[in-house]
Amino acid sequence: MQDTAKYLVHADITADGVVERSDVVGAVFGQTEGLLGDELDLRELQDSSKVGRIDVEIDSQNGQSFGRITIATSLDQVETAILGAALETIDRVGPCRSTIEVRRIEDVRAAKRREVVERAKSLLTEAFDESMRSSRDLVEEVRESVRVEDITDYEGLPAGPNVAESDAIIVVEGRADVLTLLQYGIKNAIAVEGTNVPGSVADLTQNRTVTTFLDGDRGGELILKELAQVGDVDYVAFAPENRSVEDLARHEVMAALREKVPYDRVDEDTPAESVAPTLSEEGGSVETPADATCQGTDSDIDGAEEGATTVAEEAVPDGAVVTEPAADAETATIETPSETEPSETAETDESAGAETDDAESLGVESDAEAEAEPDADSDEKPETLRGHVDAVIGHETGTVRLLDDDFEVLAEGDADDAFDLVAETDPTPTAVVVDGELSQRVLDVSAQRGIGNVVAASTGEFVKQPTSVRVRTADQLLAANEA
Repeated sequence: MQDTAKYLVHADITADGVVERSDVVGAVFGQTEGLLGDELDLRELQDSSKVGRIDVEIDSQNGQSFGRITIATSLDQVETAILGAALETIDRVGPCRSTIEVRRIEDVRAAKRREVVERAKSLLTEAFDESMRSSRDLVEEVRESVRVEDITDYEGLPAGPNVAESDAIIVVEGRADVLTLLQYGIKNAIAVEGTNVPGSVADLTQNRTVTTFLDGDRGGELILKELAQVGDVDYVAFAPENRSVEDLARHEVMAALREKVPYDRVDEDTPAESVAPTLSEEGGSVETPADATCQGTDSDIDGAEEGATTVAEEAVPDGAVVTEPAADAETATIETPSETEPSETAETDESAGAETDDAESLGVESDAEAEAEPDADSDEKPETLRGHVDAVIGHETGTVRLLDDDFEVLAEGDADDAFDLVAETDPTPTAVVVDGELSQRVLDVSAQRGIGNVVAASTGEFVKQPTSVRVRTADQLLAANEA
């Protein structure tokens, strides 16, 4: 009836006592029966589908009842007004005295007409935009389509077209960052879309050469910390302090990627400061004595992906001169005096660069492992999610631990009290580690409070699993880090 109704009668009802919806409906039918004659009898009108069902919302407080009555009709204006006036004659609902007052009669067609007008306005401004484009816009679009390929999706995440096949990937924060890198010819970037790193990205990092290229702010540091815990990071690059990747010019992007550092050399407390200062001091660009600038494009990235790294990631050899050839070629090459003539360009030996990077990584990893061994035997508090999982679940403590953004302990208690702790702890935790089976109740309250990560010794059978909560067992988390 609501779909064919022309008018909606809205009325308020008050009663001196506690009444139910059925009492109100009975009073409407009973006290209007025969009042308006056979043609306007409510039962007859409902049987002929000229009046819809009587919707009643009633609530009782302090011995009185208050509510609203809504009736949909397809009668004309006069008959609808008579029906509304008849409702106001009802003075008793059940055993209680009552008052009904019609607030308004809504013309449903007028509301639809307003919707039609608003939609027509939006169509007029949006639907004909393409036909008003200038010839210059058309030329720019065709030129851009040749130079930059469209952004694609990798398991629902914004990514460059070569992410799925490339041996090396660049992890950035958002879709705009991927578009910026595509504009500069880098086609193997993928976005994590927030500080909660998706499982697909974590899995992708296990068998690729991974460079993180993040904004120079707190958000970038948090993404790096989580990605290092759930995935595998090889190199780290940051935009200059308080700047975003999407705002960088081409030479700044290339300079940042060239000055990437192995992850093992990054200061865990201030990763952005330990990576990005060189960019700020040098003005965000890499220049040679010949004042040449680095310009990486499609051909660079294609060749780099086949060799498991990108041109933007290669280190410039000693004595090399970075040159920019003619605009038609648009390729970045590295010349060395002993190997090329002034007018020639030579591509870098990507495999040799990769071996150098691997050797440096191995050396740094061994140093880092030597420094980390004494810490493993100490009694210091865990500083990572993996550390808390090992402390709580690995040692079979039978407890639950709630953590904040910096993996500091907010609350801790018995695993059987996990539901109450998650529901009541303030501020809201970022992660929950429980030495026991994760129940549906704990998972639901975690989703309601906006908790992003839950790690348990085991998981039960879930009727529904919220997509906003990443659920892992301790074995899955530890195995991912060891891999």
